Amino acid sequence: MTAAPPGPRAGGVRPPGTARATMKDVAALSGVSLKTVSRVVNDEPGVSPDLRERVRRAASRLDYSHNVQASNLRRSDRRTGTVGALLQDVGNSFSAALLRALEDVSREHATAVLAASLDEEPDRERELARGLVARRVDGLVIMPATERQDYLAHELRSGLPVVFVDREPHGVEADSVTVDNALGGELGARHLLRRGHRRLAFLSDLVSIQTAERRRAGFRRAVSTVAGAEVVERTDLRTAAAAEREVLGLFASGDGPTAVFAGRNEMAVGAARALRSLGLSHRVALVGFDDFPLADLLDPGLTVVRQDAARIGSEVGRLLFQRIQGDAGPPRRIVLEPTLVERGSGEIPPSD
Repeated sequence: MTAAPPGPRAGGVRPPGTARATMKDVAALSGVSLKTVSRVVNDEPGVSPDLRERVRRAASRLDYSHNVQASNLRRSDRRTGTVGALLQDVGNSFSAALLRALEDVSREHATAVLAASLDEEPDRERELARGLVARRVDGLVIMPATERQDYLAHELRSGLPVVFVDREPHGVEADSVTVDNALGGELGARHLLRRGHRRLAFLSDLVSIQTAERRRAGFRRAVSTVAGAEVVERTDLRTAAAAEREVLGLFASGDGPTAVFAGRNEMAVGAARALRSLGLSHRVALVGFDDFPLADLLDPGLTVVRQDAARIGSEVGRLLFQRIQGDAGPPRRIVLEPTLVERGSGEIPPSD
Protein backbone atom coordinates (compact mmCIF):
# COMPACT_ATOMS: atom_id res chain seq x y z
CA MET A 1 0.00 0.00 0.00
CA THR A 2 1.30 3.47 -0.85
CA ALA A 3 1.43 5.82 2.09
CA ALA A 4 -0.44 9.09 1.81
CA PRO A 5 1.77 12.17 1.57
CA PRO A 6 2.35 13.84 4.92
CA GLY A 7 0.21 16.83 5.78
CA PRO A 8 1.24 20.01 7.54
CA ARG A 9 3.46 19.75 10.58
CA ALA A 10 2.26 21.00 13.88
CA GLY A 11 1.90 24.75 13.60
CA GLY A 12 0.98 24.52 9.89
CA VAL A 13 4.37 24.46 8.15
CA ARG A 14 4.63 21.85 5.39
CA PRO A 15 7.81 19.72 5.20
CA PRO A 16 9.95 20.11 2.05
CA GLY A 17 9.11 17.84 -0.86
CA THR A 18 5.46 17.31 0.07
CA ALA A 19 2.46 18.09 -2.12
CA ARG A 20 1.50 21.73 -2.50
CA ALA A 21 -0.87 23.15 0.04
CA THR A 22 -4.51 23.47 -1.01
CA MET A 23 -7.30 25.82 -0.06
CA LYS A 24 -8.57 23.09 2.25
CA ASP A 25 -5.26 23.20 4.13
CA VAL A 26 -5.49 26.99 4.42
CA ALA A 27 -9.10 26.73 5.65
CA ALA A 28 -8.14 24.14 8.27
CA LEU A 29 -5.20 26.16 9.59
CA SER A 30 -7.06 29.49 9.66
CA GLY A 31 -10.26 27.99 11.11
CA VAL A 32 -12.57 29.37 8.42
CA SER A 33 -14.71 27.85 5.69
CA LEU A 34 -13.41 26.86 2.27
CA LYS A 35 -15.70 29.48 0.72
CA THR A 36 -14.08 32.21 2.84
CA VAL A 37 -10.62 31.17 1.69
CA SER A 38 -11.81 31.19 -1.92
CA ARG A 39 -13.16 34.71 -1.54
CA VAL A 40 -9.90 35.94 -0.05
CA VAL A 41 -7.55 34.41 -2.64
CA ASN A 42 -9.80 35.59 -5.49
CA ASP A 43 -10.04 39.06 -3.93
CA GLU A 44 -13.83 38.92 -3.74
CA PRO A 45 -15.93 41.08 -1.38
CA GLY A 46 -17.85 39.85 1.66
CA VAL A 47 -14.95 39.02 4.01
CA SER A 48 -14.02 41.13 7.03
CA PRO A 49 -10.49 42.56 7.29
CA ASP A 50 -9.73 40.37 10.32
CA LEU A 51 -10.69 37.17 8.51
CA ARG A 52 -8.74 38.23 5.42
CA GLU A 53 -5.64 38.72 7.51
CA ARG A 54 -6.11 35.36 9.23
CA VAL A 55 -6.40 33.58 5.89
CA ARG A 56 -3.38 35.38 4.45
CA ARG A 57 -1.25 34.46 7.47
CA ALA A 58 -2.26 30.81 7.13
CA ALA A 59 -1.53 30.86 3.38
CA SER A 60 1.90 32.35 4.04
CA ARG A 61 2.78 29.72 6.65
CA LEU A 62 1.77 26.94 4.27
CA ASP A 63 3.51 28.51 1.23
CA TYR A 64 0.13 28.29 -0.47
CA SER A 65 0.17 29.25 -4.17
CA HIS A 66 -3.17 30.11 -5.72
CA ASN A 67 -4.15 27.90 -8.68
CA VAL A 68 -5.16 30.51 -11.24
CA GLN A 69 -6.16 27.95 -13.86
CA ALA A 70 -8.60 26.27 -11.50
CA SER A 71 -10.17 29.62 -10.70
CA ASN A 72 -10.45 30.47 -14.38
CA LEU A 73 -12.45 27.30 -14.99
CA ARG A 74 -15.02 28.54 -12.49
CA ARG A 75 -15.20 32.07 -13.90
CA SER A 76 -18.36 32.88 -15.82
CA ASP A 77 -16.45 34.76 -18.54
CA ARG A 78 -14.01 31.84 -19.02
CA ARG A 79 -11.03 34.20 -19.30
CA THR A 80 -7.58 32.89 -18.45
CA GLY A 81 -5.83 36.18 -17.77
CA THR A 82 -3.29 35.50 -20.54
CA VAL A 83 -2.70 36.74 -24.09
CA GLY A 84 -0.24 35.45 -26.68
CA ALA A 85 2.24 37.57 -28.66
CA LEU A 86 3.97 36.01 -31.67
CA LEU A 87 6.64 38.39 -32.94
CA GLN A 88 9.42 37.83 -35.45
CA ASP A 89 12.30 38.10 -32.97
CA VAL A 90 11.78 39.15 -29.38
CA GLY A 91 15.55 39.72 -29.15
CA ASN A 92 15.39 42.45 -31.81
CA SER A 93 15.17 45.96 -30.37
CA PHE A 94 12.01 46.80 -32.35
CA SER A 95 10.12 43.68 -31.26
CA ALA A 96 11.41 44.03 -27.69
CA ALA A 97 10.18 47.62 -27.38
CA LEU A 98 6.83 46.68 -28.91
CA LEU A 99 6.46 43.74 -26.52
CA ARG A 100 7.29 45.88 -23.49
CA ALA A 101 4.58 48.39 -24.41
CA LEU A 102 2.08 45.54 -24.85
CA GLU A 103 3.07 44.15 -21.45
CA ASP A 104 2.46 47.54 -19.83
CA VAL A 105 -1.08 47.66 -21.23
CA SER A 106 -1.70 44.03 -20.27
CA ARG A 107 -0.59 44.66 -16.72
CA GLU A 108 -3.28 47.31 -16.36
CA HIS A 109 -5.77 44.53 -17.15
CA ALA A 110 -4.16 41.99 -14.78
CA THR A 111 -3.15 39.86 -17.76
CA ALA A 112 0.10 38.01 -18.48
CA VAL A 113 1.73 37.94 -21.92
CA LEU A 114 3.08 34.69 -23.39
CA ALA A 115 5.58 35.69 -26.09
CA ALA A 116 7.54 33.74 -28.72
CA SER A 117 9.69 34.41 -31.79
CA LEU A 118 8.66 33.27 -35.28
CA ASP A 119 11.92 33.91 -37.19
CA GLU A 120 9.97 34.27 -40.46
CA GLU A 121 8.97 30.57 -40.32
CA PRO A 122 5.34 30.01 -41.41
CA ASP A 123 5.11 26.50 -39.90
CA ARG A 124 6.38 27.82 -36.59
CA GLU A 125 3.72 30.53 -36.62
CA ARG A 126 0.90 28.06 -37.20
CA GLU A 127 2.25 25.65 -34.57
CA LEU A 128 2.67 28.31 -31.89
CA ALA A 129 -0.70 29.89 -32.67
CA ARG A 130 -2.42 26.52 -32.32
CA GLY A 131 -0.64 25.94 -29.02
CA LEU A 132 -1.74 29.29 -27.60
CA VAL A 133 -5.33 28.74 -28.74
CA ALA A 134 -5.28 25.32 -27.06
CA ARG A 135 -4.20 27.06 -23.84
CA ARG A 136 -7.29 29.25 -24.12
CA VAL A 137 -5.50 32.60 -24.23
CA ASP A 138 -7.88 35.55 -24.12
CA GLY A 139 -6.40 37.06 -27.29
CA LEU A 140 -3.56 36.89 -29.80
CA VAL A 141 -1.10 39.42 -31.21
CA ILE A 142 0.68 38.21 -34.36
CA MET A 143 3.46 39.66 -36.51
CA PRO A 144 2.80 37.13 -39.27
CA ALA A 145 5.34 35.04 -41.14
CA THR A 146 2.64 33.32 -43.21
CA GLU A 147 1.38 34.74 -46.50
CA ARG A 148 -2.24 34.09 -45.46
CA GLN A 149 -3.72 33.79 -42.01
CA ASP A 150 -7.00 32.04 -42.84
CA TYR A 151 -5.85 29.12 -40.70
CA LEU A 152 -7.22 31.32 -37.88
CA ALA A 153 -10.63 31.81 -39.54
CA HIS A 154 -12.41 29.41 -37.20
CA GLU A 155 -10.95 31.05 -34.08
CA LEU A 156 -11.90 34.50 -35.35
CA ARG A 157 -15.46 33.36 -36.10
CA SER A 158 -15.59 31.88 -32.60
CA GLY A 159 -14.78 35.29 -31.14
CA LEU A 160 -11.08 35.04 -30.34
CA PRO A 161 -9.64 38.59 -30.40
CA VAL A 162 -6.65 38.76 -32.77
CA VAL A 163 -4.62 41.86 -33.61
CA PHE A 164 -1.99 41.78 -36.34
CA VAL A 165 1.01 44.03 -35.93
CA ASP A 166 3.65 45.36 -38.35
CA ARG A 167 1.98 43.51 -41.26
CA GLU A 168 -1.61 43.55 -42.46
CA PRO A 169 -3.56 40.27 -42.41
CA HIS A 170 -4.44 38.35 -45.57
CA GLY A 171 -7.25 35.83 -45.90
CA VAL A 172 -9.06 37.05 -42.77
CA GLU A 173 -10.62 40.27 -41.56
CA ALA A 174 -9.04 41.40 -38.30
CA ASP A 175 -7.59 44.41 -36.50
CA SER A 176 -4.08 45.54 -37.41
CA VAL A 177 -1.54 48.18 -36.41
CA THR A 178 1.12 48.93 -39.03
CA VAL A 179 3.51 51.66 -40.14
CA ASP A 180 3.48 53.33 -43.55
CA ASN A 181 6.59 51.51 -44.75
CA ALA A 182 6.46 52.91 -48.26
CA LEU A 183 6.53 56.41 -46.80
CA GLY A 184 9.52 55.39 -44.70
CA GLY A 185 11.40 54.25 -47.79
CA GLU A 186 10.57 57.55 -49.50
CA LEU A 187 11.73 59.56 -46.49
CA GLY A 188 15.11 57.86 -46.52
CA ALA A 189 15.60 58.23 -50.29
CA ARG A 190 14.49 61.86 -50.44
CA HIS A 191 16.78 62.74 -47.55
CA LEU A 192 19.81 61.37 -49.40
CA LEU A 193 18.79 62.74 -52.79
CA ARG A 194 18.38 66.26 -51.39
CA ARG A 195 22.00 66.12 -50.29
CA GLY A 196 23.14 65.41 -53.83
CA HIS A 197 23.59 61.66 -53.76
CA ARG A 198 23.06 59.94 -57.13
CA ARG A 199 24.77 56.59 -56.55
CA LEU A 200 22.81 54.85 -53.83
CA ALA A 201 22.71 51.32 -52.42
CA PHE A 202 19.59 49.76 -50.94
CA LEU A 203 19.87 46.83 -48.50
CA SER A 204 16.69 44.78 -48.08
CA ASP A 205 15.39 41.93 -45.99
CA LEU A 206 13.52 39.10 -47.75
CA VAL A 207 11.53 40.74 -50.54
CA SER A 208 8.70 38.30 -49.77
CA ILE A 209 8.16 40.14 -46.47
CA GLN A 210 5.40 42.73 -46.76
CA THR A 211 7.27 45.44 -44.85
CA ALA A 212 10.54 44.95 -46.75
CA GLU A 213 8.88 45.12 -50.16
CA ARG A 214 6.98 48.29 -49.29
CA ARG A 215 10.11 50.04 -48.02
CA ARG A 216 11.84 49.02 -51.23
CA ALA A 217 8.93 50.29 -53.35
CA GLY A 218 8.90 53.65 -51.56
CA PHE A 219 12.65 54.04 -51.96
CA ARG A 220 12.48 53.19 -55.68
CA ARG A 221 9.60 55.59 -56.23
CA ALA A 222 11.52 58.52 -54.75
CA VAL A 223 14.71 57.74 -56.69
CA SER A 224 12.78 57.47 -59.97
CA THR A 225 11.82 61.14 -59.74
CA VAL A 226 15.45 62.35 -59.90
CA ALA A 227 17.27 62.28 -63.23
CA GLY A 228 20.58 60.45 -63.17
CA ALA A 229 20.01 58.72 -59.85
CA GLU A 230 21.00 55.05 -59.72
CA VAL A 231 20.33 52.36 -57.15
CA VAL A 232 22.20 49.13 -56.52
CA GLU A 233 20.03 46.68 -54.58
CA ARG A 234 21.08 43.88 -52.30
CA THR A 235 18.10 41.84 -51.15
CA ASP A 236 17.21 38.83 -49.00
CA LEU A 237 19.65 39.82 -46.25
CA ARG A 238 18.74 38.33 -42.87
CA THR A 239 21.60 39.29 -40.55
CA ALA A 240 24.01 42.10 -39.74
CA ALA A 241 26.87 39.90 -40.94
CA ALA A 242 25.19 39.43 -44.33
CA ALA A 243 24.71 43.18 -44.72
CA GLU A 244 28.33 43.80 -43.73
CA ARG A 245 29.56 41.38 -46.41
CA GLU A 246 27.41 42.99 -49.09
CA VAL A 247 28.57 46.51 -48.29
CA LEU A 248 32.20 45.41 -48.32
CA GLY A 249 31.53 43.87 -51.74
CA LEU A 250 30.07 47.10 -53.08
CA PHE A 251 33.43 48.82 -52.64
CA ALA A 252 35.65 45.88 -53.64
CA SER A 253 35.93 46.76 -57.33
CA GLY A 254 36.34 50.51 -57.53
CA ASP A 255 33.86 53.29 -56.84
CA GLY A 256 31.00 52.24 -54.66
CA PRO A 257 27.82 54.14 -53.76
CA THR A 258 28.03 57.51 -52.05
CA ALA A 259 25.08 56.62 -49.82
CA VAL A 260 23.54 53.47 -48.31
CA PHE A 261 19.99 52.91 -47.10
CA ALA A 262 19.59 49.92 -44.77
CA GLY A 263 16.04 48.56 -44.71
CA ARG A 264 16.18 47.16 -41.16
CA ASN A 265 18.10 47.92 -37.96
CA GLU A 266 20.35 44.84 -38.13
CA MET A 267 21.36 45.74 -41.68
CA ALA A 268 22.24 49.25 -40.54
CA VAL A 269 24.54 47.72 -37.92
CA GLY A 270 26.24 45.57 -40.56
CA ALA A 271 26.57 48.49 -42.97
CA ALA A 272 28.08 50.71 -40.25
CA ARG A 273 30.64 48.03 -39.43
CA ALA A 274 31.62 47.68 -43.09
CA LEU A 275 32.02 51.42 -43.61
CA ARG A 276 34.11 51.73 -40.46
CA SER A 277 36.42 48.89 -41.52
CA LEU A 278 36.90 50.61 -44.90
CA GLY A 279 37.54 54.00 -43.31
CA LEU A 280 34.44 55.41 -45.00
CA SER A 281 32.21 56.21 -42.02
CA HIS A 282 32.59 59.96 -42.61
CA ARG A 283 32.63 59.79 -46.41
CA VAL A 284 29.64 57.57 -47.28
CA ALA A 285 26.17 58.53 -46.03
CA LEU A 286 24.13 55.93 -44.19
CA VAL A 287 20.45 55.92 -43.26
CA GLY A 288 18.78 53.02 -41.46
CA PHE A 289 15.17 51.96 -41.05
CA ASP A 290 14.28 51.33 -37.37
CA ASP A 291 16.06 52.87 -34.45
CA PHE A 292 17.99 50.86 -31.88
CA PRO A 293 19.78 51.50 -28.57
CA LEU A 294 23.13 53.30 -28.84
CA ALA A 295 22.55 54.28 -32.49
CA ASP A 296 23.18 57.87 -31.43
CA LEU A 297 26.58 56.90 -29.97
CA LEU A 298 28.05 55.67 -33.25
CA ASP A 299 30.57 57.92 -34.99
CA PRO A 300 28.85 59.59 -36.70
CA GLY A 301 25.48 59.07 -35.05
CA LEU A 302 23.15 56.98 -37.17
CA THR A 303 20.38 58.79 -39.04
CA VAL A 304 17.26 56.60 -39.04
CA VAL A 305 13.71 56.36 -40.24
CA ARG A 306 12.08 55.61 -36.91
CA GLN A 307 8.84 53.77 -36.26
CA ASP A 308 7.59 54.33 -32.74
CA ALA A 309 7.61 50.78 -31.36
CA ALA A 310 6.26 51.85 -27.98
CA ARG A 311 3.27 53.58 -29.55
CA ILE A 312 2.66 50.60 -31.85
CA GLY A 313 2.63 48.24 -28.84
CA SER A 314 0.29 50.52 -26.92
CA GLU A 315 -2.14 50.74 -29.85
CA VAL A 316 -2.06 46.96 -30.24
CA GLY A 317 -2.81 46.51 -26.54
CA ARG A 318 -5.64 49.03 -26.64
CA LEU A 319 -7.31 47.30 -29.58
CA LEU A 320 -6.80 43.83 -28.11
CA PHE A 321 -8.36 44.60 -24.75
CA GLN A 322 -11.26 46.47 -26.31
CA ARG A 323 -12.05 43.23 -28.16
CA ILE A 324 -11.55 41.10 -25.05
CA GLN A 325 -13.99 43.34 -23.19
CA GLY A 326 -16.67 42.83 -25.82
CA ASP A 327 -16.16 45.36 -28.61
CA ALA A 328 -17.76 43.71 -31.67
CA GLY A 329 -17.31 46.55 -34.16
CA PRO A 330 -15.82 46.11 -37.65
CA PRO A 331 -12.06 45.43 -37.97
CA ARG A 332 -9.83 48.47 -37.57
CA ARG A 333 -6.63 49.14 -39.46
CA ILE A 334 -4.38 51.70 -37.83
CA VAL A 335 -1.48 53.00 -39.95
CA LEU A 336 1.13 55.16 -38.22
CA GLU A 337 3.62 57.43 -39.96
CA PRO A 338 7.37 56.99 -39.43
CA THR A 339 9.69 59.94 -38.81
CA LEU A 340 13.22 60.78 -39.91
CA VAL A 341 15.77 61.35 -37.13
CA GLU A 342 18.93 63.16 -38.25
CA ARG A 343 22.10 62.29 -36.32
CA GLY A 344 24.93 62.86 -38.77
CA SER A 345 25.47 59.74 -40.86
CA GLY A 346 22.68 60.58 -43.29
CA GLU A 347 23.78 64.19 -43.74
CA ILE A 348 27.21 63.41 -45.21
CA PRO A 349 27.44 64.91 -48.73
CA PRO A 350 28.74 62.91 -51.69
CA SER A 351 32.53 62.70 -51.61
CA ASP A 352 32.80 63.15 -55.37
